[in-house]
Amino acid sequence: MTTKDISDAKDADLRASMGALERAALAARMIAIQTDTAIIVHRDGKPVRIPAAQLRQEPAVAALLNSTVETVNSNCHA
Repeated sequence: MTTKDISDAKDADLRASMGALERAALAARMIAIQTDTAIIVHRDGKPVRIPAAQLRQEPAVAALLNSTVETVNSNCHA
């Protein structure tokens, strides 16, 4: 069985689905941080628990947290 890259799909919704999944994963991480709870992800065929403290250290999440804080601070000083 061969698998094709989803970005080559004919259906526009299907092509856009990977971006939607990535945004949903980031949103789940942000909610876990806000509620100080862990998330469960699937790695190497096994469920892996990632606590909120570890999520805060992930580069993509840290960048988003920093940009959110900067936005809030700039709105407060306006």
